[in-house]
Amino acid sequence: MFGRAPKKSDNTKYYEILGVPKSASQDDLKKAYRKAAIKNHPDKGGDPEKFKELAQAYEVLSDPEKREIYDQYGEDALKEGMGGGGAHVDPFDIFSSFFGPSFGGGGGSSRGRRQRRGEDVVHPLKVSLEDLYNGTSKKLSLSRSVICSKCKGKGSKSGASMRCPGCQGSGMKVTIRQLGPSMIQQMQTACNECKGTGESINEKDRCPGCKGEKVVQEKKVLEVHVEKGMQHNQKITFPGEADEAPDTVTGDIVFVLQQKDHSKFKRKGDDLFYEHTLSLTEALCGFQFVLTHLDNRQLLIKSNPGEVVKPDQFKAINDEGMPMYQRPFMKGKLYIHFTVEFPDSLAPEQCKALEALLPPKPTSKLTDMEIDECEETTMHDVNNIEEEMRRRQAHSAQEAYEEDDEMPGGAQRVQCAQQ
Repeated sequence: MFGRAPKKSDNTKYYEILGVPKSASQDDLKKAYRKAAIKNHPDKGGDPEKFKELAQAYEVLSDPEKREIYDQYGEDALKEGMGGGGAHVDPFDIFSSFFGPSFGGGGGSSRGRRQRRGEDVVHPLKVSLEDLYNGTSKKLSLSRSVICSKCKGKGSKSGASMRCPGCQGSGMKVTIRQLGPSMIQQMQTACNECKGTGESINEKDRCPGCKGEKVVQEKKVLEVHVEKGMQHNQKITFPGEADEAPDTVTGDIVFVLQQKDHSKFKRKGDDLFYEHTLSLTEALCGFQFVLTHLDNRQLLIKSNPGEVVKPDQFKAINDEGMPMYQRPFMKGKLYIHFTVEFPDSLAPEQCKALEALLPPKPTSKLTDMEIDECEETTMHDVNNIEEEMRRRQAHSAQEAYEEDDEMPGGAQRVQCAQQ
């Protein structure tokens, strides 16, 4: 990030909290923190606020980069984000790094090291509409990290580790570059020596099973049960099956259902929609066809005697829609949307035959003389009215633009009144 160099602020408070001079070494800081933290630990009747202040002071001064920023610019620079000093610090985590999580509570202190929760692993799972209608099971093979059984997640044969000297156990490194008289650049990256863990393991002491990584890779097969009536984007969760890590509550593996498009059916909630085209003869004189459902049942669809189906008409069949989730014996409706296909033209004899069968045309109220006075018109086909309107608007805009270009004096249209 970039910014102006901050104004100097208080840079002695943290030294006063720990009771050490500004020239104190790292060993001096450790000794001072140990003594004061034990005295002020809340489980031992100490002052909780003082305990937090001690942790904040030690967290800053024990980090060489943060201490340098604090000494040069003061506390405000850290609060503004330089060196990451403005982040929340858990005082019990820092304390337990010295004495272990069991201090002060016989191993049961509720204020010991808090385990962070690992990230969830999310996988999309493509399913067909048939899968969601009938239900299905899918076996998926995944690779995940698990705690090394040889070292139990310690990373070393002896179980020992030490604070990383490169980042002083913070897991992060901060570098500052002076870009100009009043401009600085701050970069924060994971420590490459410990890979952000904050711990270092002696090479000779590394666990042969995990090579000091604390975790190993494991193949696992999960069987995902897709229940009838599940929806697009619905989640199926496997708790605690994500990557394992030391001192971490394992996250979940989450599968998100992604419904693929179907060639015949569309789904809306618990209802299904089916498109069917009728000829004009079928629409007027009756029809019958077989509909293959999502479970391969053959449904006979037919009109009632004398029934006429109009273009764009819908008809519904109860209990033939999607099964309802967790109530699979209840189903929505199946809607059939009818499109009527008209012939492109009719022969004169066909027109006469139809006129004899169909209701008579409405008689014209115009006289022959009135008709003769009317102007003849010619109609043309419009296949896509939206596209037609877009094309006309674009043409009108182009004409207006060309008109403006042709006007004398550019686009000036207003004439001043003569005095």
